[in-house]
Amino acid sequence: MAHLSPSRTHYDVLEVAPTASLAEIRRAYREKSKLYHPDTTTLPVAIAREEFHRLNEAYAVLTNPEQRQWYDLQLRLRAPSKQSSTPGIGGSSRSQGSVRSSAIPPDDRPLSPGELFALFILGVTFIGCLVLAVIVGLSQQGQEWILQIVSRISELG
Repeated sequence: MAHLSPSRTHYDVLEVAPTASLAEIRRAYREKSKLYHPDTTTLPVAIAREEFHRLNEAYAVLTNPEQRQWYDLQLRLRAPSKQSSTPGIGGSSRSQGSVRSSAIPPDDRPLSPGELFALFILGVTFIGCLVLAVIVGLSQQGQEWILQIVSRISELG
């Protein structure tokens, strides 16, 4: 059993294609976990733990649809010209950075300019509403208007 290099993708660790189904991933994980589990392997304990840790990380990411989608996106962004559906090919170009970035949840990302603009508009609208509420509340007409609304509500109830 060879020691896996840290630059291998999760697909390489499980020895499945990037198009593998959930059932194929589970089957590969079960087979590999028997080989690398510290209690059932012939490897030295330190290596077995490291391999088993990589195996569990790969399984956790690839069986979670959101994490897998994020991970696949990171792989495409890291190596757009060397994509392959065959495991083991192009693994060296997919450096540790892409594997480590899979641990970042998809909602932990910088906001886009459009999202920042939408938040700005939302904030301006909120502040405008607060200012308007204060003006209406302090004005004489505002007080009369509120009293009319309250009396209409009490008549209905």
